[in-house]
Amino acid sequence: MWRMLASLALVLLAACSGPDAERRADPGPSPSASSPGDTTASATPRGGTTVTPEPPEVRPRAFDEEAAYAVVRHLAGTIGPRPGTSPAYTRAADWVAGEMRQLGYRVSRQRFPTPGGVSWGVPVPAGESVNVVATPPGFDPTEPHLVVGAHLDTVPQAPGAEDNASGVGVVLAAATAAAESRTRLPVAWVAFGSEEPRGETDDDHHYGSRAYVAAMGPAERRALRGMVSLDRVGVGATVPVGSAGDTDPVQRELLDAARRAGVPAYGDPFQRSSDHWSFVRAGLPGARLGSTSYAAYHSPADRPAVVNRAQLQRTGRLLLAWLAPRP
Repeated sequence: MWRMLASLALVLLAACSGPDAERRADPGPSPSASSPGDTTASATPRGGTTVTPEPPEVRPRAFDEEAAYAVVRHLAGTIGPRPGTSPAYTRAADWVAGEMRQLGYRVSRQRFPTPGGVSWGVPVPAGESVNVVATPPGFDPTEPHLVVGAHLDTVPQAPGAEDNASGVGVVLAAATAAAESRTRLPVAWVAFGSEEPRGETDDDHHYGSRAYVAAMGPAERRALRGMVSLDRVGVGATVPVGSAGDTDPVQRELLDAARRAGVPAYGDPFQRSSDHWSFVRAGLPGARLGSTSYAAYHSPADRPAVVNRAQLQRTGRLLLAWLAPRP
């Protein structure tokens, strides 16, 4: 499916740039911004810098929001709730791995333990979870590169359309566009496991991204030029760009990319509730796309109808502008 979509896409990015093995160890949709999917969104940003988009330098055409929405339908509508240590999560991870392989990426699985606990009021068992990591052929993590990721798991009671099939959908659609194009740096695409909380403290969630960071050697850490986490990116009409502090170099780059792509966005400071925080707390550059409030958060009502295709498209255009070669 993704290969066909990739061959039909007209790419914003100009022409791209190991093996299957174990890797070291937050209303009906419509293509318009005024769709019912937007009625649950907070209309006023929580703070930070609001971006007034400039006319796009190049009209973005590569990102396919219908393909991203198809991922939302599959993960939230067909698979459903998928806590990080559940059989449903394993099915979701296998599916994402297969889609990435079809695009020509090399896929590895990074396995890690996840403790039991209470996830948004529901007990969850301990067990093994996995990150799915897809890289282009010849990728060398000790050379300058970028990481783009989204958590694949949910809380036990939620199908997780917005949280976070929306993020995974944008990652897959962007990876499709990048598979036959050239990015400014090679990209590692990651579906993170066990992001959702299993307790109340800062150390009771983000298990998958913490495992990824812990497995990075000194040379790989020096080579990382930026990490972006896509988390709840299908609600609203403006894209939140979150920084773990009051500002961050990656946040500034993303806001600049939003201007270039003509995407309305705003800076959301002190945003630490996603997988980018695992990187930032380790001294690595990272930022988040997404986090608009919505009524179905962490509930059985978080179904595909919550997600707005137009917001998926805005987020995807912004991400592709960030990944594009610079003039």
